[in-house]
Amino acid sequence: MKMRKLTVAVLVAVMTMGTIGCGSSVPENTVFSVDDLEGKTIGVQLGTTGDIYASDYEGDDAGTKIERYNKGADAIQALKQGKVDSVIIDEQPAKAFVAKNDDLTILSDVFADEEYAICISKDNTALTEEFNGAIAELKADGTLDDIISNYIGDDTKGKTPYESPADADHSKGTLKMATNAAFEPYEFYDGETITGIDVDMATAICDKLGYNLEIEDMEFDSIITAVSSGKADFGAAGMTVTEDRLKNIDFTDSYATARQVIVVRSK
Repeated sequence: MKMRKLTVAVLVAVMTMGTIGCGSSVPENTVFSVDDLEGKTIGVQLGTTGDIYASDYEGDDAGTKIERYNKGADAIQALKQGKVDSVIIDEQPAKAFVAKNDDLTILSDVFADEEYAICISKDNTALTEEFNGAIAELKADGTLDDIISNYIGDDTKGKTPYESPADADHSKGTLKMATNAAFEPYEFYDGETITGIDVDMATAICDKLGYNLEIEDMEFDSIITAVSSGKADFGAAGMTVTEDRLKNIDFTDSYATARQVIVVRSK
């Protein structure tokens, strides 16, 4: 990335922040709304919707910079260290990070609304149709709402994960799901086990369709390639349908509505 000229605001911040890591504090927050993003350094997770949307600021006259990280947690750590001024990320993972870091907060401004869907190879339209049918059934019978509410909204989250029926038929074989298990509450590690909304949903879909589920954890920006090349059968990782992604992959019907939010330092 080419170096850009610092704005006056950034120069002032640099002169007053001191040297991070030598006993001095990180710079104070300078982002209080969406309007304050121009001219700042924005942290995102590589390949995510936040990355896509934030790219609209890149190369603007204000000198806005985008710093990309392989994991959302790395972007959050950079924010805490003062290496970026804000992080654009999905709302539920943002809430999980803020709950664990009392020096961070989420702005009331919503950066973008979005809907999540499962990605499937363009060469496998039959599977996409099967998944759409299963998703519709899970919505109709309340199972999908139960799965989502189990991980979002109260002190009991994650306590009653979806369990396959004892008589579930898995005779059609195994489907491999590509995910990025660093996106709580959609997919994350509980000890050595990957769990979360997308895992439970995928398990419920496979139960309805007659498959076993296998999960492979990988970098987020590798998921579409893995699915389109046949290394995985489908991808579920809080993934938003975008025009760019549709050039390379197909998506099922939406299964959840989400928002991109802005995380900043509160202290």
